[in-house]
Amino acid sequence: METKELARRIRKHAVEMTHASHASHIGAVLSLADIVAVLYHDVLHYDALNPEWEDRDRIVLSKGHAGIAIYSVLAECGFFPISELDRYYQNGSPYSGHVSHKGVPGVDISTGSLGHGAAIACGMALGGKAKKKDYHVYTIVGDGECEEGVIWETAMIASHKKLDNFTVIVDANKMQGMGDCKDTAALYPMAEKWESFGFFVVNVEDGNDVEQLKSAFAERMAGKPRCVIANTIKGKGISFMENDILWHFRDPQGELYERAIQELEDCR
Repeated sequence: METKELARRIRKHAVEMTHASHASHIGAVLSLADIVAVLYHDVLHYDALNPEWEDRDRIVLSKGHAGIAIYSVLAECGFFPISELDRYYQNGSPYSGHVSHKGVPGVDISTGSLGHGAAIACGMALGGKAKKKDYHVYTIVGDGECEEGVIWETAMIASHKKLDNFTVIVDANKMQGMGDCKDTAALYPMAEKWESFGFFVVNVEDGNDVEQLKSAFAERMAGKPRCVIANTIKGKGISFMENDILWHFRDPQGELYERAIQELEDCR
């Protein structure tokens, strides 16, 4: 399976899962589908048959409300059967709306309280250094999430400890829960902020382009944590969802569901 096809499948699962469960946050899932696909197809070292392998790379989805992306990619990569995705958001299911590690192989930590996942991931990277392990720790945050103070506390520690085994990926779709990021806080210019905290920064002009993402993840600097800023489109892949804040909360039903599925089928 090619990386682009994996991203398409993640998007299709997202449409189907939010449709069946009436869950929110499909826009956030669609914007980072390509990031997740590249990580699991081309970057991460892991063993789907041995999810607790000590030397595996770690990934923490700090923007935990986009958990469908992680559940979907784990199923597609063989951590558990794809049929398990039908249990998403159901009573008694381990596949909760915000990503959970309890009973879900391949998820290292439950997240949802914005900013905390990044801090935990930083601790994982610090632990890897202390144990002289070669694994790398990745965390995915939203640009709106970067309004949280704990993000910058994490950045200070990562830089101070020279955690070059730590990568923060910013899913920079320019939107957050109630509107555009620019109308909430002065987040941009983003790269300069991370650089001022001592990070090696790679700016990805099109964060939904898998080849640009692959190139970005190949760049790193010894002695510095890395920040990959992926400039994405919220709702990417479904024309009527792109850059529409309603799809932070709305779930696809009726004709809109059929249109979304058809658009994803047409791009195979």
